[in-house]
Amino acid sequence: MNSLERVSLTLQHKEPDRVPVYPLMNGISRRLVNADYERWTRDAEVCAEAYIKVTEMLDLDIICTLTDLSVEAADFGQKIVYYKDKAAEPDIYNRLIKSLDDYRKIEPINPRKTPRMSEHIKLCNLLTKAKGKEVPIVAFVFGPLGIVSMLRGQADLFIDIMDDPEPIKHALEAITQTLIDYADALIETGVHAIMLDTLFASQSIMSKKMWLDLEGPYVERLAKHIHDKGCMVMVHNCGNGIYFDAQIQTMHPEAISFLHIPDDCNSYEEVKLKYGDKTTLIGCVPPPWLISATPKEVEEECKREIDIFKKNGGFILATGCEYPPNADFENARIMVKTAKEYGKYV
Repeated sequence: MNSLERVSLTLQHKEPDRVPVYPLMNGISRRLVNADYERWTRDAEVCAEAYIKVTEMLDLDIICTLTDLSVEAADFGQKIVYYKDKAAEPDIYNRLIKSLDDYRKIEPINPRKTPRMSEHIKLCNLLTKAKGKEVPIVAFVFGPLGIVSMLRGQADLFIDIMDDPEPIKHALEAITQTLIDYADALIETGVHAIMLDTLFASQSIMSKKMWLDLEGPYVERLAKHIHDKGCMVMVHNCGNGIYFDAQIQTMHPEAISFLHIPDDCNSYEEVKLKYGDKTTLIGCVPPPWLISATPKEVEEECKREIDIFKKNGGFILATGCEYPPNADFENARIMVKTAKEYGKYV
């Protein structure tokens, strides 16, 4: 059974040969092609080579195309700071949106012709051609409100939400129209799913009602469009107190990648009981902990999560967010080994 078959059965809440596994080996993969962060982020061919190498080296079951959270914001005109050894980020001293009036200046753009989104489309095309018949390729896309926050900055965005949310909705509409076109281009490459990062849909950032009112209608429309095109929707949110119920209500995702327990659950066991038949659960080994954890501790944590989530499929063992990009590969190997040996169904 190859990875595509294994994950497909898991997403149908059936039991394959074993639990699929994919630590999010994103930035760390750059080291396999001797590329610094900036080159890996901005050159689709280099990035594709890195993803293919890390997938084959560790025998990973999914390729998720997260590079950094600035991809979409850069193409809307936000100045980005690139680094050699860490992910790119917006220039905090030069935000594109500097006032309430500036939200109304955001207009839809063509992602096929912008520098970074077009490069991500190219990356997905390279990956689907090279590995798409064996391994699911999941395109990573930042959600509309997350992109707005990159253009404005979170602190100022929150003040604006309280003062006057209407201009923000203009920007969200323009960005959503762009993301719909972006999704079309990504789906044309043959990706199996699009993973939307809904950063704000958790207690660690904003209330459930505020998220549903502000971003909910836009991601609902975006997810419906993706589904209507015959592609799966996945969600990533590593916030504390993630809103599983609100995101399932709006996006009906085939899977949710998470780190922390949802706001309406008290344990992982309750997460499995409440949501295990509604969506596939992807997670949830804590990435910062992996830096100091011993191989034995990682093995025991993976076994614990497999015991909780494995039954009846619908579970993919993964890190709850990106694997530490400057760590070593050993604990990722332990995760894969444990899934292969301990996570067997037959």
